[in-house]
Amino acid sequence: MTTAETTYRSRAPWWFNIAGHLLEPWVRIRRDPAEPAGLLKSDAPVCYVIERDGFSDALILDRACREAGLPSPMQPLSNTRRKRSVFALARRDGEVFGRNRKRSPNEPIGQLIRSLEGFPERDIQIVPVSIYVGRAPSRETGWFRVLFSENWVVVGRFRRMLALLLNGRDTVVHFSAPVSLRQVMNESSELQPERFARKMARVLRTHFRRIRAAVIGPDLSHRRTVVDAVLNAEPVRAAITSNAVKENISYAKAWERAHNMMMEIAADYSHPVVRSASFLLRNFWNKLYDGITMHHFDKARAAAPGYEVVYVPSHRSHADYLLMSYQLHASGVVVPHIAAGVNLNLPLIGPILRRGGAFFLRRSFKGNALYPVVFNEYLAQLIDRGVPIEYFIEGGRSRTGRLLAPRAGLLAMTVRAFLRAPRRPVLFQPVYIGYEKLMEGKSYAGELSGKPKEKESLIGLIRGLSVLRQRYGHVALNFGEPIELTPMLDAANGDWRDNTSDPSVKPEWLNGVVDKLAEQIQININRAADVNPINLLALALLATPKHAMAENDLLAQLELMKALLEELPYSDRVTLTPMAPDAIIAYGEQMGWITRIRHPLGDVLTVEGEPAVLLSYFRNNVQHLIAPAAWVACCFLNNRRMTRASILRLGRIIYPFIQGELFLPWDSEGFGHQLQATIDFFVRRGLLEASGESRVLERGPGQDDAAYQLKVIARNLIQAFERYYIAIAALVKNGPHTVTAAELENICTLTAQRLSLLSEPSAPEFFDKALFRGFIQKLRERRVVWIDENGKLDYDSALEGMVRDARVILAREMRHSILKITGGDPEKESARPAAAPVEPPAAAKQPEQEELSEQQELPLNTSEELHERHVIAEHREHEHHAPAEQDKD
Repeated sequence: MTTAETTYRSRAPWWFNIAGHLLEPWVRIRRDPAEPAGLLKSDAPVCYVIERDGFSDALILDRACREAGLPSPMQPLSNTRRKRSVFALARRDGEVFGRNRKRSPNEPIGQLIRSLEGFPERDIQIVPVSIYVGRAPSRETGWFRVLFSENWVVVGRFRRMLALLLNGRDTVVHFSAPVSLRQVMNESSELQPERFARKMARVLRTHFRRIRAAVIGPDLSHRRTVVDAVLNAEPVRAAITSNAVKENISYAKAWERAHNMMMEIAADYSHPVVRSASFLLRNFWNKLYDGITMHHFDKARAAAPGYEVVYVPSHRSHADYLLMSYQLHASGVVVPHIAAGVNLNLPLIGPILRRGGAFFLRRSFKGNALYPVVFNEYLAQLIDRGVPIEYFIEGGRSRTGRLLAPRAGLLAMTVRAFLRAPRRPVLFQPVYIGYEKLMEGKSYAGELSGKPKEKESLIGLIRGLSVLRQRYGHVALNFGEPIELTPMLDAANGDWRDNTSDPSVKPEWLNGVVDKLAEQIQININRAADVNPINLLALALLATPKHAMAENDLLAQLELMKALLEELPYSDRVTLTPMAPDAIIAYGEQMGWITRIRHPLGDVLTVEGEPAVLLSYFRNNVQHLIAPAAWVACCFLNNRRMTRASILRLGRIIYPFIQGELFLPWDSEGFGHQLQATIDFFVRRGLLEASGESRVLERGPGQDDAAYQLKVIARNLIQAFERYYIAIAALVKNGPHTVTAAELENICTLTAQRLSLLSEPSAPEFFDKALFRGFIQKLRERRVVWIDENGKLDYDSALEGMVRDARVILAREMRHSILKITGGDPEKESARPAAAPVEPPAAAKQPEQEELSEQQELPLNTSEELHERHVIAEHREHEHHAPAEQDKD
């Protein structure tokens, strides 16, 4: 024992020190924060306050302070009559070990107040300390031990002793920031000392309840209590009465229907079940995954206190539910109540999920006026009680790897529940969940190819256990930038607080707020992406015609993409694998994603068959991160030269559609800045050459390594433009006032399927109906397309300009293939007058003629475009008269 520890011990009675020695082998303390000494000021004495009176709590606090280098709680408090620098808010009564019943728990606070009266220079730091025995799961946790873990019940001495013996090695001591008693007294100087002491005690009790709720969860009574509260709420009683009248049944029978609905919906949260599941899942994850990491969680935890937290993760696997709950519980945060589809309420599985915090909802609320009222009230009760909630706003699991268009039903319910009782501000916490291999991968590919979705069942779950024999790599949970609801409401309507009394009234501005909130959640999820080795391999290999690359080329491409993501960060919350390119390739081989083909001239890495289809999922996870770079590269697929202004102008035209599909974070101006930075990056890397005061950009010849790298980047986005062209060509072919939006969506899907069979490698997400639906909706939002009085689609002449712009990006062969399948006239498309390309000098019209033949930087529509062509023409004329700088093609 050190001298400092000896000195520290001497401040406590001998019997206290002996008890501490006896308890020490059974208790292992984790401090939160790890170094609480940084919270304290050095010029004021410290008085600790604990939630509950108890000898074991005093021993634990004394040891935690000693290990952290804090003042001893057992020493007398300076300038006061108190013999100890600690007191408890709740005192235990008893004949032998209890305390004096006549003494108020507020008395210690009164003593502290009186010690400062008349001495304005004095101050006391009050430090609330929360002690939890058995909260944090550990390797030693067993099934029996979870029964004696920390909860809301005030336990006796015998149960506390058992908890220490069984769970003492999982003890958490949480030090809160100190409160200056002098400052609080000055702020409440109008109160009498007795009233101030009561107020101070009430504030401290509220603080301890809030910390306990954040650490072990809210104090939830039995499910019947919540059910009764919902059924007794005025909106539900009115709905029951209305249902009874409408169905011509008794009120009792209608009430029974509502009761059955509530029993179907409500969670039955159980702390022992959650802790038991955590113990079971630890071994499960160790067998299934090579590791689970969380990034930016400390920021999320720091932002949460005082808020009703709604977790809104991306939804890619059934494992999402369990991973989120397990990681939050393991990190010392309460497990949220999770909205789950009623299809998961299976025998045996449903009750376990329900006790783990799941509450179930039907896929559709239509056809039953009573059900939505009951569900809305249940959600409002959870929010009003401060229960953290989790749901997936995509509505279902993504089958393509991209974020799905949000379904804002639960968001709207959450906002309306807050408007009804805005007591606790709401904070939405986006979470990106990234995998390296999915258990559902094969079924996703089958569903995208047209196979019906297999209905969840217990037998299907048992059959699916075979997937547990595989390893699924690493999983990342990245916590994005949280979104506060109140500022969004203030921006929409500054008077919203004055219109919250009637829950049945739906403000006109509500839909706009919900839509904006949903979009911002998806944007913030994408801004927290994790780029793992499999994502990078997918971006590189799937962008080649045969999904194969020479090893040297693949190494160079991986290095380029890592440099792009590092030098032009998408967001400060994006995380990137630290693996070097050669380690990434080795890891891909180890995971079974890529195959090495040995060859005397250099090994080839390839993705063959089914893995190529499944790998497209992981490319789509991070496709948004390279969207600006892919757009710039696309401009040089069929053009050797383009002006910088042309790239930016066309980028602004196409951006709303890319943004809607990939949930990009910039506005039009911000995207322009990102394109400028990307162009500069390509110039620095030698992929593009700038001339004419950087106004003209040129890539190398097709066989050049730089041109090859650009092409690989471009092909990650080219399928999106092909889909856009399919939709536009199909609409123009059918003509205005002939097809509905649903019919056009079906035509596009069939066209893309056939095109994929004829010319594209197997890529089911290419003909995903949801992507066509999103593009058609975006055309409608921008009033390029609209619905006439007969429900058919009509369109603006701007659609023809989009067709012309497509000729800059898409190769002639691809455009002709699309027109042929949709029934358009390829000859007519070829004959459509376009701006005559600037004639290059004879010296520049040698090898690569097949690329230069489609060299039109822009269709000539405006004087701005004429000026851009003039810039390129001047540049080429200069090359023609300066042989030393001629294009060697």
